[in-house]
Amino acid sequence: MAVGDSPRGRRHPENDHDVTGLLAAHESLASRYAEQGDWRRAYEHLRTALDLTNATTRPPIPEQYRAEVERLRRERAQARQESLTDALTATYNRRYLDHRLAELGSPAVALVDLDLFKHVNDHFGHLVGDQVLQRVVALLRQSLPPDGFCARYGGEEFVLVLPGVTAATAVAITERARARIAAHPWSRLRPGLTVTISAGVVPHGRFPGEPHEQLLEADSLLYAAKRAGRNVVAYRDSGRVRMLRAEPAPRGPEPPAQNTVCAQATRPGT
Repeated sequence: MAVGDSPRGRRHPENDHDVTGLLAAHESLASRYAEQGDWRRAYEHLRTALDLTNATTRPPIPEQYRAEVERLRRERAQARQESLTDALTATYNRRYLDHRLAELGSPAVALVDLDLFKHVNDHFGHLVGDQVLQRVVALLRQSLPPDGFCARYGGEEFVLVLPGVTAATAVAITERARARIAAHPWSRLRPGLTVTISAGVVPHGRFPGEPHEQLLEADSLLYAAKRAGRNVVAYRDSGRVRMLRAEPAPRGPEPPAQNTVCAQATRPGT
């Protein structure tokens, strides 16, 4: 009996036909899902087609299969990354923020808002406004702790997530960011342009396991900072709202700050 006719080596045409049909079906489904942007399902069907090819005694897997699987793998990874980042500023988005806060529990956070940003858009145009947002993100990202990150919360609001730092350090990081943005040479972007931020800082463990409450507290403090005159960092100390703000002095790389106390604030215009 020839080797090709042995029970082990014998090829069954009907089996070949079944495998060919399955391969065609999986390839067709992979192509359809890829066109719809559903990279996960496209990858799964192409992976199945590749496994079917591996399981037969056919010639080696065509290189086009390997290349297509690799392409879909890359596109799936890229699609996932894009789903977690903000298209304009390239920082993380709200979806990533919510996911990470749920994982981290209640890290220190700072809710940051650009002061009078509507004025920037109205007087300098939305293109300049977009550039301002991009530069503010770059400045906010400086000097974050190793596991810290910045995420766009919505519009001109951003959240600094500061794991593993003390309350004092979280306030200091946010205050340095405020001073850095106030001192940035914005007039180089457009003559007459100035940009400042206000922020509310909540320390680690203030609301254990309740990230939503953590952000609500940060929002309350942020608008206390707005009410106090903007370009201010607000936080609680021994139950009282305290403020860090720049003194009225010539602008330098790190304007000095003074600590004041505010009892209550209402929500002003931003």
